[in-house]
Amino acid sequence: MLKQYLSQSPYVAILRGITPDEIIPVSAALVKAGFRIIEVPLNSPEPLESIKRLSVEFGSTCLIGAGTVTSVEAVHAVHAAGARVVVMPHGDTAVIRAAKALDMVCTPGIITPTEGFAALAAGADALKLFPADLITPDVLRALRSVFPKDTMFLPVGGITPDNVAPYIAAGAVGFGLGSGLYKPGRSGEEVGVLARAYAAAWDRAVAGAAA
Repeated sequence: MLKQYLSQSPYVAILRGITPDEIIPVSAALVKAGFRIIEVPLNSPEPLESIKRLSVEFGSTCLIGAGTVTSVEAVHAVHAAGARVVVMPHGDTAVIRAAKALDMVCTPGIITPTEGFAALAAGADALKLFPADLITPDVLRALRSVFPKDTMFLPVGGITPDNVAPYIAAGAVGFGLGSGLYKPGRSGEEVGVLARAYAAAWDRAVAGAAA
């Protein structure tokens, strides 16, 4: 499922700090720019309500997820709210297994090979390289050399339109976009402009790699 949505757009929009009243206009701008995966971190105001509204409005065309999921209890709560993706800052295998038991996509955060292999063994669908500020393209390239070829790596943290190309060249299949895309109070119009800049950066990087 995750691969299908990433093929439409390689970005996961991380809307940390968004409110239920803001979620639809901001997400509408993202969808218009081509984004198809939207995440509401659980340390946002009323995150479950935002997830519910997102699922109703865009659940038929987008993959709606919850981020900063750190417990089995939280997995069940976000599932009940309509989320189909669990995104984690860590690699707790109990949380991964709970998400997979509910047939949810799960992307745990990892920073070492030990964490990554344990996460895959627990059923992880992709590995979130977090924080990407510490995991350079050279590190990703080294990880790629030892992980299964079909492992999906998504760098998250400090990703800008200017640095996606080296990660793509190193083997990233997508990215999580946080404050570079959305900050609390940023309007849908502003987010749309930034989303289009990221989309253009991906197109340039892919074209450059193919040349």
